[in-house]
Amino acid sequence: MRILHETKINFIGNRKYAFVFSGILVALGIISFALILMGKANLGLDFTGGAEIIGSFQQPVTAQQLRSALDEVGLGKATIQSVSGGSLQNAFIIRVQGSIQNAIPETSFTETGKPTVNMVAAEGDKLADRIRSAIGERFPTNPFKLDSTNNISGLVGKQLAKDATWAVIFAFLGILVYIWVRFDFRFGVAATIATFHDVLAMLGIYFILHREISLLLITALLTIAGYSLTDTVVVFDRIRENLKQFRKRSDFMTTVNLSINEVLSRTIITSLTTQLAVLSILVFGGEVLFDFALALTIGIVIGTYSSVFVASPIIVEWENRSPRRVK
Repeated sequence: MRILHETKINFIGNRKYAFVFSGILVALGIISFALILMGKANLGLDFTGGAEIIGSFQQPVTAQQLRSALDEVGLGKATIQSVSGGSLQNAFIIRVQGSIQNAIPETSFTETGKPTVNMVAAEGDKLADRIRSAIGERFPTNPFKLDSTNNISGLVGKQLAKDATWAVIFAFLGILVYIWVRFDFRFGVAATIATFHDVLAMLGIYFILHREISLLLITALLTIAGYSLTDTVVVFDRIRENLKQFRKRSDFMTTVNLSINEVLSRTIITSLTTQLAVLSILVFGGEVLFDFALALTIGIVIGTYSSVFVASPIIVEWENRSPRRVK
């Protein structure tokens, strides 16, 4: 199936404009990454530590009413997220950032000298009781059912951030090695730069939108990296085929531009069909999946853009500065 026939768009000729646009996206991403490292970004509980409490009311309550109740006990800065769908009705997710200590054993000795061990309640459990008490006082005729609590200590949050960073680094190295083996070292570097561009662009956009940086976003970033790589491989494969076919009849830049135009229809169809599936999650998936679906929606656009306007032009620029026919 083709929606575009014999296009002759000069993608490579306009690469300088694309480089300027990409440079702005990457700059925003670098600034965002620096602010994340400094702890000044909108980091989720996964990285900062804290408590997540899920509960539901018997009767409808607004988020503002719930925040007012929490404000009375000094928790007015908590993140409150309304949840609906399935068995959840009038439900909320309450997230409180801060250092949450795990339960620790308290040891005492009896008169006979035998030790007895009691578990001191975790801070997260105390926090849940505090929230439930505040809600009970504000809504005495509207019972609040505590469905679950999730406590993440600050140390665990730092470890998760470290693991997420290593996951992204290993993904980049894997991309470089894969493309190097399948195509050429230059192609591998170009694909890695394009993927790095996608990740930084996503971070920059999320920072501008003031969306939460969580493990769910890291999952989306790795998903987009894989999607973008697949798109880039399709373009690179066509470039390699055309280089063999037109080696003596066409210059390198013309061949690359021809290759992009030849796979343009396939690229657009793939992006649109994938977007339809992701948009359904964005619209109907509820607030819990909203950030993940939003990241995928934006990432698919960026990934498609980078396979055409970032990865391929890098190959052309490299060839212009250091000519060497790709195998």
